Amino acid sequence: MSQPRASHPVSLLAAAITAIIVLALPLVGMLERVPWSSLVDRLSDPNVTEALRVSLTVSLWAAAACLLLGLPLAWFMARVEFRGKSVVRAMVMLPMVLPPVVAGTALLFALGRRGLIGQWLDRWFGVTLPFSTAGAVIAATFVALPFFVTTVESGLRQHGRLLEEAAAASGAGPVATFVHVTIPSVRSSIAAGTALSWARALGEFGATVTFAGNLGGRTRTLPLATFIALENDPGSALAISVLLMAVSLIVLVALRGKWVMR
Repeated sequence: MSQPRASHPVSLLAAAITAIIVLALPLVGMLERVPWSSLVDRLSDPNVTEALRVSLTVSLWAAAACLLLGLPLAWFMARVEFRGKSVVRAMVMLPMVLPPVVAGTALLFALGRRGLIGQWLDRWFGVTLPFSTAGAVIAATFVALPFFVTTVESGLRQHGRLLEEAAAASGAGPVATFVHVTIPSVRSSIAAGTALSWARALGEFGATVTFAGNLGGRTRTLPLATFIALENDPGSALAISVLLMAVSLIVLVALRGKWVMR
């Protein structure tokens, strides 16, 4: 005997379909205007390829920084209990919701030539971070790091401490346990977090333009090149937008919803 199907409220279905339309309509409108016949030529333009080179350099370094800094931080948030943990977690996640221009302003007043730390970097070591490729990497890392940390922390909490406790009981030290037990147990989460942080760094705009500027060959990434092209060459802006959207879609499809499910 067949099971009766659950009925779905028509009002909820209508609202859900409306939400899908709201999300899809801007993308459809953009795709409809893309100059497909000249897409390859526009993407091979020297200005675009230069911006692509800068974007790849900045985003890959930012993803590496997220991996280097985010893995210990995710472990700390998942395994160590301390007073004020909720405040620390809020601080870690803040760049995810902070307006990008505010993030860039904060970086400028912290690491700029007259900033809290930047003045000493400039005075003692002659290091100037604003309006440099290194500054663009820092801006991208700042906004992308929470994506890595939240993904890996979720994976660590999902796997628990049983394997780590068993390794410790067998005589393994903390570092050996972390390297040989903890990391392998969450390697899929690490891969997902790295991919998400890289995609976020690749699409970063506001913090980068505020802190690192818009210098061709140094800090002008693909999103910044898109913004400039909108003024005098909308076709190229659409071509770059399609490229960035395709990269984002590939990352999301490759993850198969793992980050959202966690």
